[in-house]
Order: sequence, then structure tokens, then C-alpha cells
Amino acid sequence: MMNSILLQAQSSAIPYQQIIIMVAIIGVFYFFMIRPQQKKAKDQKKFIDDIKVGEKVVTIGGAHGRVAELDGDTFILEVERGARIRFSKSAISLEASKAINTEKKA
Repeated sequence: MMNSILLQAQSSAIPYQQIIIMVAIIGVFYFFMIRPQQKKAKDQKKFIDDIKVGEKVVTIGGAHGRVAELDGDTFILEVERGARIRFSKSAISLEASKAINTEKKA
């Protein structure tokens, strides 16, 4: 009876190797998954905050055009001469020159 209690106590103890492996997995997950997403979100927010009238952009929905007006949280996108659409600033995906470069790579 005493032996079985000691064996149960030893098997329930977590060896240091398992703790080190778990910490390593969490570290890899952070550096390869979470950190790049945070950096991308930060860059996207900076781009949206720095947008100016006249810049060519692409919206999340894929509309290409030139920023005609900025008004608080919205902007007016001129998609062709005279055709204007109002969007929320959060709808901006990226700068048009970057969109063209990514399309050529694909």
C-alpha cells in the first residue's frame, strides 16, 4: 500500500523537461503568430492615420480609387471621373502601388 502511494506521487510530479518544452512552444507561438499580427495591425493603423487627399488606395472590398476628401472617420473615394463613394477609413486595405506589386507576384 505504501509503495502504491509513493508511485502515484512520483507519476503526478511534472518533470522540468515538460515545463521547458511548454515554455518553448509558447515562445515559438508568440514569435511566429502573435507578434507579426500585432506588427501588421500597427502598420495598418499608422497607414490609415497618415492617409492624405490624392493618394491612390484599395479598399477591403477591392475598390481602387483616389482619395478625394477626408472627413473624420470617413473618406470619399473617387473611382472614376465624377463617381464618388463614401467609405469608412477602416475600409482602406492598402496603398494602390502595393496592391499592384502583390498582384504581379501572384
